[in-house]
Amino acid sequence: MDVKVFGQVLRTFREKKGISQEKLAEYSELHPTFISMLETGKKQPTITTLFKLSKALEINVHDLIKEVENRLNDR
Repeated sequence: MDVKVFGQVLRTFREKKGISQEKLAEYSELHPTFISMLETGKKQPTITTLFKLSKALEINVHDLIKEVENRLNDR
């Protein structure tokens, strides 16, 4: 997975939900700095993190990964 593309997708889903990085961190039980690092492509999520983020964003893990795949295929 391209971590920069994942970060862009994560930011897009978060902004569509209308929440801050801090709120996403709270909802997903992750640190706000970690959310920032994910969105900027400085960290790569684990499977556990993917599930926490998708639950917090109220989407399926599949939707999150599929959007990353779509963006990679559009390159």
